[in-house]
Amino acid sequence: MTRIGAIVQPKYSNLMKPRIYLDHAATTPMRPEAMAAVAGGMTRWANPSSPHAEGRAARAALEDARARIKAALGWTGELIFTSGASEALSVALNRAKVDRQVVSAVEHDAVYRAAPAATVAPVRAGLVDAEALVRLARSEGRAIVAVQHVNSETGTCQSPHLFADDVREAGGLLLCDCAQSAGKFALPDADFVVVSAHKLGGPPGIGALLVRDLATLEPTGGHEFGYRQGTENLPGAMGFAAAVEAIDQSRPFGFDGAATDAIFRLRDTVRDHGGSVVDGGAPVSMFITAYAMPSLSAAAQLIRFDAMGFAVSAGSACSSGTLKRSRALEAFGVDEDTASRTIRVSFGWTTTPEEIDAFRVAWLEVAHDAARRA
Repeated sequence: MTRIGAIVQPKYSNLMKPRIYLDHAATTPMRPEAMAAVAGGMTRWANPSSPHAEGRAARAALEDARARIKAALGWTGELIFTSGASEALSVALNRAKVDRQVVSAVEHDAVYRAAPAATVAPVRAGLVDAEALVRLARSEGRAIVAVQHVNSETGTCQSPHLFADDVREAGGLLLCDCAQSAGKFALPDADFVVVSAHKLGGPPGIGALLVRDLATLEPTGGHEFGYRQGTENLPGAMGFAAAVEAIDQSRPFGFDGAATDAIFRLRDTVRDHGGSVVDGGAPVSMFITAYAMPSLSAAAQLIRFDAMGFAVSAGSACSSGTLKRSRALEAFGVDEDTASRTIRVSFGWTTTPEEIDAFRVAWLEVAHDAARRA
């Protein structure tokens, strides 16, 4: 700290500095292509299910968006538009033609809300226990098995290909929550895949359930081939398509070597100064990482970093407002004390190496200040 008259000036001041957004796992800024597409969609106010010429034109635009999203994601099955990932998860878990639900212990809270009575499969060293998962899938009755591709709190990457065939051989159906991985990694081989537009630069309020075979899903009538109620969100679908197409698959979210190096510098700095990268012992993505700081609670860190101009979070956005203990961190084997000091830092298509380095400097300052006060 330096004293200027009667005013105490912090070493890292956010005065005259733009804020740095590092909470892309919660939502990422809309891409300009998506904004333009949504605006264009707003001029097409007709209901895509109406039989008149205006309705038919809207339907053609909706089907064009559907086809473009499937092509950009490399999906050859069907696509049902939803209001987001949570609805897509609920549709798959509750309307798949199965007798039981099996979910991994590190799924998003939306899975547990949709399937509160599901059987829970454990994790070992950060990864879903494939043997236990398959054993549960082989139990009496056909099961839908839910596994998140990339964990929304730690970035831990699961490997569905290790058990996908065994789940199917057991008569089960595999559901993969790809809200955090679509557009960054190739989609896994699954019977149902969940995608969220606002996680990859599209508009909020729209997502998709990708379905390998519609015959495995119980219809309810209404729109979207009879699998969803409510008028289709044409502007959202058009923005969704534009966002997916704008992703450079050779450099997802624009990440290059400089950004990757900056992320590794951040991780090394955390480890070298008493902190830890919380990953459950498994591989993590470059886009989401959980960091535990010594001597300072997650709540206190969020306040400090926010005041310094950084937007970060603790846990997933759906539960971080309560700052309750994370179900996922507990399942990953993270002790309660470490979990209470863990924040999530996530990067996206607007993140620059300079922003990552700026956060690294800020993290170091906060950690040193906390150590002096401890």
